[in-house]
Amino acid sequence: MSIIPSLFGNPRSNVFDPFSLDVWDPFQGFPFSGSNSSSALSFPGSEISKETSQLANTRIDWKETPEAHIFRADLPGINKEEVKVEVEEGRVLQISGERSREKEEKNDKWHRVERSSGKFLRRFRLPENAKIDEVKASMENGVLTVSIPKAEEKKPEIKSVQISG
Repeated sequence: MSIIPSLFGNPRSNVFDPFSLDVWDPFQGFPFSGSNSSSALSFPGSEISKETSQLANTRIDWKETPEAHIFRADLPGINKEEVKVEVEEGRVLQISGERSREKEEKNDKWHRVERSSGKFLRRFRLPENAKIDEVKASMENGVLTVSIPKAEEKKPEIKSVQISG
């Protein structure tokens, strides 16, 4: 929870919080925005903005242990075949994938659609001590875990010098 209050009323979004990736929709709450409106004045970018916000906010934790850098991503409803984990040049870890949209039948009547679909992409610059050739990834119960071992720190060799005289 952020110490600084939100300027736009959304407690999870904060313009001063560098870790907040929520996309602010200036038309949120207007009577002509959103899928509930049957008016001809609906704003075309509103639904796209919400979907983009949800996909950009694929939640990923990064922790460093003495042995490794560990990334955990919540990806509910996504199979491991739909996720790509890559390490690009320049030591950049890239986690991407796509959640398919549910098929619509003619007789279906949707009351609410809140789950996001589409592509997601997150990138992280890895530190120098990451062994990028030993990256391992696993997925269990909708949680992707990427483990990157750390290189052992070379301790400075101290050589004792005899003082003459």
